[in-house]
Amino acid sequence: MLRISGISFSIDGRPLLQDASATIPTGHKVGLVGRNGTGKTTLFRLIRRELTLDSGTIELPKGWKIGGVSQEVPGNEVSLLNTVLAADSERASLLAEVTDDPNRIAEIQTRLTDIDAWSAEARASAILRGLGFTHEEQHMPCSAFSGGWRMRVALAAVLFSEPDLLLLDEPTNYLDLEGALWLENYLVRYPHTVLIVSHDRALLNRSVGGILHLEDQKLTYYTGVYDQFARQRAEQRALIAQAGKKQEARRAHLQSFVDRFRAKATKAKQAQSRIKMLEKMETIRMPEDAARTVFTFPSPEELSPPILATETARTGYGDHIVLDRLDLRIDQDDRIALLGRNGEGKTTLAKLLSNRLPALSGKVTRSSKLRIGFFAQHQVDELHTDETPLQHLQRARPDEMPSKLRARLAGFGLQAAQAETEVGRLSGGQKARLSLLLATLDAPHLLILDEPTNHLDIESREALVEALNDYTGAVILVSHDLHLLAHVADRLWLVKDGRVTPFEDDLATYRKMLLSQDKPQAKDPPATPKVAKPSRETLLALRSEARKCEERVNKINEMRDKLAAKLADPALYEDSRIGELETWNKKYAEVTDGLERAESLWMAALEKLETAEKIA
Repeated sequence: MLRISGISFSIDGRPLLQDASATIPTGHKVGLVGRNGTGKTTLFRLIRRELTLDSGTIELPKGWKIGGVSQEVPGNEVSLLNTVLAADSERASLLAEVTDDPNRIAEIQTRLTDIDAWSAEARASAILRGLGFTHEEQHMPCSAFSGGWRMRVALAAVLFSEPDLLLLDEPTNYLDLEGALWLENYLVRYPHTVLIVSHDRALLNRSVGGILHLEDQKLTYYTGVYDQFARQRAEQRALIAQAGKKQEARRAHLQSFVDRFRAKATKAKQAQSRIKMLEKMETIRMPEDAARTVFTFPSPEELSPPILATETARTGYGDHIVLDRLDLRIDQDDRIALLGRNGEGKTTLAKLLSNRLPALSGKVTRSSKLRIGFFAQHQVDELHTDETPLQHLQRARPDEMPSKLRARLAGFGLQAAQAETEVGRLSGGQKARLSLLLATLDAPHLLILDEPTNHLDIESREALVEALNDYTGAVILVSHDLHLLAHVADRLWLVKDGRVTPFEDDLATYRKMLLSQDKPQAKDPPATPKVAKPSRETLLALRSEARKCEERVNKINEMRDKLAAKLADPALYEDSRIGELETWNKKYAEVTDGLERAESLWMAALEKLETAEKIA
């Protein structure tokens, strides 16, 4: 188990942890939550021993391997699949080892079997597929992908390596909805201990069984999912509020006595006694009020419906058509979520609707007075890091008084201190708030939000939900945050195969549909009257698997032949070497057993391939 005992840690004299303790049992999945800046990432670094504790201890079982997503994202010419496979350093080392020693060969074979090395490529490929990479992309070099996609490769690598303690810090920030749903499901089945920092409420409700709360420099462990934790916290706050009211009444009573009798000689002693009671009375303070987290969107004037419509529109990039035959209508009271796997065209549609990408044919009609606000994650990264939020607003509103600009900033949770702080020194959540403010500054009739919750803590996400529900303009959402989509969107559009169509079922149905698509087929699926033809991608994968199985069989055969040659040595059968003979016979039996398993996998792969080729 992970045992945290009385730890304290400060940065530049500012304490982040003071005498904090917690115990996480082996095999448990736990969400680490707390407001931004409380020290969650710092705690991860302390667990990895990248930082030194001021006091206290962090104990782990001997030999435990700790894993987390590397900050050095791969950008070399190694393929995605090989990058992930290399994360299992023991497997890579064993396969790379060259030796003629039959004893060592047998040891290597036994260990490879123990760690299930022969199924490694299939497991690595399944993880990459779950995170959004096609079979062809898995064999492309890492350098062919952007930073966000490389982060997915880094996540795939650490999941494949299966450390005893898996530390994940906001893993869904660089995933789409489909990838986030796959990760939720994967973590439930992960065989070891997981500690995950996340503000994704859906993830914390489905993938963990405990919540570790970091607040006021202390750690408190709660059993159950996030919603249970939130209920317990609400109950605690209610009790604290009740105790606070009682204390205020008691304080007022004591103060009244002091005020009335302090000057009277006969009551002076009693008055002094009550003054001391007042001084010793410790004020009951409420935890930081989550309700103070706010977003204030300005309200646009009402326009006649529809505010935007498309007729048989087509869009894309140059000669590459991404979306075709678009017949869409948006009214000012619409709340629309865009669904679809990454690469299907959700961002392309958002650009078309926001007039950032032209229609190549067809018709797009916008209201003449339509104002559109657009927020995308890349805009957060494009803020001027050497300017303050106030200076950003002054550029956009040069004629407004600074006091009004400050009020606008406060309406998005950026108080006086942040208003005068350079953007480069703000947290990710504060930068996102500034970008949301800039996107809504003109009171848009249509607000398009592409992953707006990245870097926002749970309280801020709840505030965003409330603000969007109060907003009087139309909203189009692209987000991996199911909680946000479920509480804001009342229409769902599915972007798939170059089309955009209404999705008539709910988000729960969509989630089940995606997860069922990712499940492996049963070994002996029941016969059906109609069998779908396998895709070219499926055939390529089956042929590749059959070829690799054959290569494994050949390699184990070579090991067995070397052991057989060793056993053919007459000198080995001398009485003085009986013990050595038993050892070699045992190793020969182990390799033979491994060969039988490898041949079974090969035969199964050939049967699957033969069946698929017949159908095709």
